[in-house]
Amino acid sequence: MLYAARARCAGMDRCAHAGIHGAGARGSLSGARLRVQRGGAGAVDPDDQHHQRLEPARGGLQPLLRGQARGGGGVSGADAAASFDPLRPRLARIAYRMLGSVADAEDVVQDAFLRWLATDRDQIREPEAFLRRVVTRLCLDQLKSARARRETYVGPWLPEPVVEAEEEVEDVTLPLLMALERLSPLERAAFLLHDVFGVNFDEVGETIGRDPAAARQLASRARTHVRAARPRYDLPKEKGLEIAAAFFAASRSGDMGALRGLLAADVSLWSDGGGKVPAGLKPIHGIEDMIKLHSSLARFFAKEMSRVVRYGMINGLPGFVTIEPGGVLQTTALAIEEGRIVGIYVMRNPDKLGHLGAVH
Repeated sequence: MLYAARARCAGMDRCAHAGIHGAGARGSLSGARLRVQRGGAGAVDPDDQHHQRLEPARGGLQPLLRGQARGGGGVSGADAAASFDPLRPRLARIAYRMLGSVADAEDVVQDAFLRWLATDRDQIREPEAFLRRVVTRLCLDQLKSARARRETYVGPWLPEPVVEAEEEVEDVTLPLLMALERLSPLERAAFLLHDVFGVNFDEVGETIGRDPAAARQLASRARTHVRAARPRYDLPKEKGLEIAAAFFAASRSGDMGALRGLLAADVSLWSDGGGKVPAGLKPIHGIEDMIKLHSSLARFFAKEMSRVVRYGMINGLPGFVTIEPGGVLQTTALAIEEGRIVGIYVMRNPDKLGHLGAVH
């Protein structure tokens, strides 16, 4: 979605459009390198510009979760990879939740493997605990520079979206990831390790360089800050995707009556273009401003309609991947409570979408 029509009302950025990152980009955290399915039984007509089905590319390596560790040769390297690779998915999830970046998480996991390769592994009684500490400490180092970069970021900063495969369920949603951004690095680490990954406070304290009591206090403080961001209502996946499809149809067709019926009164929208493509420089809050925005956008979609690539779960929220006017790749994730949309998270920054792979 353009989300750049109402420049004066919504504070929109008029940067030039950027192209879609092509094949060869980094692998997705969820393994969702994407391709449009063409041909075959039940396939969508390739000439249909509004709806095309997208599936994870078969046979492609997924470096972050399932790929083999790189670096090192010979028997030692093979032994290191054999003990490291089964732990890779869990280490990758820790790194992604700490950093909110698929690319940075991949780098951290690879750095952890190189350290594992150089370690006297016979002396390590608990490889998972050892590597969890290594990954967490590498992430804490990364967060120091990341905070400085985000202070100069153009517009709202959103985590890189993870488009989940059919069998996957993401337990840390976009609102929670955004809430984690407001924590100190140590609070974030203590909360994630204990509350999300079930690590005891003795190990948490050792990992972050604090005693167990201090680690417990950090996690408690973090828990208080992020409580409001945790889902309060269970929403069946099918119902969520049904609402996502209805939102796409209403927002693109200009049916403001239908759109109003989908939105909560206090709905908010965040769009991240990173200064690379048009996107809102500030969040939009409230149903009336949301209706005004989409009324303005209707004329753009009358000239060139968005094309749905896939409906699916994005960081635990129902949503969709689209090609927008101007050829911009976009993900839209919807936070839904009591059947109404309360949060809309739009990612347009091409630097944060390259891990999705090529989309045609």
